[in-house]
Amino acid sequence: MNELSETRGLRADAPLPDADRLAAPRARLTAALRQETHRGRAALPRRRMILVGAATAGALAVTAGIVAALPEDSPRAPAGKRTQVLSAGASADALELAAATVEKHDGTEPGPKQWVYEKSTVFVQGKPQSRQEWTRWDGTGQANLPGIPPAGDISDFDPDELQVWYGPNQEEKWKQEGYDDRSQRQFYRFLATLPSDPDRMMKRIREEHAIGSINGETRAQRDWREIDVLYRSVLIPPKVQAGLFRALAKITGARVTTGVKDPLGRAAIGVSVNYAEETPSGWQGKQEIFFDPESYAYLGQTRNDGEMVSARAAWGVVNKPGAHP
Repeated sequence: MNELSETRGLRADAPLPDADRLAAPRARLTAALRQETHRGRAALPRRRMILVGAATAGALAVTAGIVAALPEDSPRAPAGKRTQVLSAGASADALELAAATVEKHDGTEPGPKQWVYEKSTVFVQGKPQSRQEWTRWDGTGQANLPGIPPAGDISDFDPDELQVWYGPNQEEKWKQEGYDDRSQRQFYRFLATLPSDPDRMMKRIREEHAIGSINGETRAQRDWREIDVLYRSVLIPPKVQAGLFRALAKITGARVTTGVKDPLGRAAIGVSVNYAEETPSGWQGKQEIFFDPESYAYLGQTRNDGEMVSARAAWGVVNKPGAHP
């Protein structure tokens, strides 16, 4: 079962978010959005009220009732909804609500013989290219569809046949050979050691993550790159997901946009920064990360105003390669 379907189901083993914990950010966000609505009435006389981030009947039920007035004409808005770029204060409250929600999700680590599944889509010149990947949690197996062509003669190669590899534990090999690479299990366990405070968490990440620093890059730019990379991990401990949302709220210029679509056309909220000039890392223009508006699960991202576009179509934990959540 993938993270999105987990949160949308009625699960007896998943604790509900604490109503008191969510009440404060929900109230602040509601007040901020209503204030923005009042300020914008003269410029946007035709407005209507919609629910933003209304929770599912299961784990997110207590978040329902956040109301925003969004402008009407937006080409990126899902049917029946309108987009709005929130102010800095409203963005921070929206991200705190996301943090308070995700930190209540189930964070059980997979068993060593289980497999992490991900179906990802990248867009090359506007055309989607999808691939599926299974990774055994103990690092001893990998599977791909379509398969990766071998070197040499490929006359018998069938890209539609599941390609499965088994081998020695790569974690030990990487450690012995001095590589910075981490298996999904190693990375998950590294993340699990991070403090929940966003400032301390990002400090540890900057010190120990292998992404590396770039001369001339500001801390805000480095933190955005780190978070951008971290969200590509299929499994992230709930407390770290919460910390990442709170860290995003501290990045100068980061804004939440409601009522948008992700690269696959799914309803989403976006968190973005916009670099008017090229950064030392080579990023320029709008950088946006998309999340499900109900579960706050990661959906995808666009970089450099759409120069790089990717999406996570499906994900979860399964018991064998080739299986689906």
